[in-house]
Amino acid sequence: MFPRMQRFTLYSGPLSMFGAKAQIAALEKGLDFELVMVPFDFDKLYTPKHPEVLRVNPKQQVPVLVDGDLAIFDSTQIFEYLEDLRPQPPLWPADVRERARARLLELQSDEVYFPHVVRLMGLQSQLQEAPARAAIEAAQAFCGRMESLLEGRDWLAGDFGFPDIAFYMASLFGERLGAPFTEEMPRLLAWRARMTRRPAVARVAGAMARYLASVGRPVPAFLRGLP
Repeated sequence: MFPRMQRFTLYSGPLSMFGAKAQIAALEKGLDFELVMVPFDFDKLYTPKHPEVLRVNPKQQVPVLVDGDLAIFDSTQIFEYLEDLRPQPPLWPADVRERARARLLELQSDEVYFPHVVRLMGLQSQLQEAPARAAIEAAQAFCGRMESLLEGRDWLAGDFGFPDIAFYMASLFGERLGAPFTEEMPRLLAWRARMTRRPAVARVAGAMARYLASVGRPVPAFLRGLP
């Protein structure tokens, strides 16, 4: 039995890739928390900023986690806190070397793959032009490395864990913005289907899909029909 803990508060946004990462991890851990969705608008973005986000994060971004007198930000830092807060089920490997590899994969999803996707955000009307094509090719080259990594395994770092959550959410945005998985990535396509079937993932990704539909934005095919 886990000791009874107070509820923490997680601040996210309806279209926050990093907030969704933290929310999925908290749900996978079976933690009790309050989710505060900071209002978002495609024109105004997160303006005006939520006062708790401003108070906690000098970068003025979600996600932010507040647990009593503890206030932290950054999805990876939140991952680490959740793992310490409730070690079971583990989302990092137990072996030190495998854990280091898993942490590197999570970092690469955020800092190597996702910047290519971010470049596409401002190039949606120019996806056939050279800058967008370069970003798409770089993103899909990263996906090719993940395809190879999945040979003989179901999850990116052995057992299901934080690297899978991070890359799933980052690649969801890749799919939305013009850098999709291709038929040459059958392992990744099967991995994504496994991920989408997980209740925690379906809950968070489904909410994001409903938000996209509500504002008239395209919804990736693999998210359609989620409850």
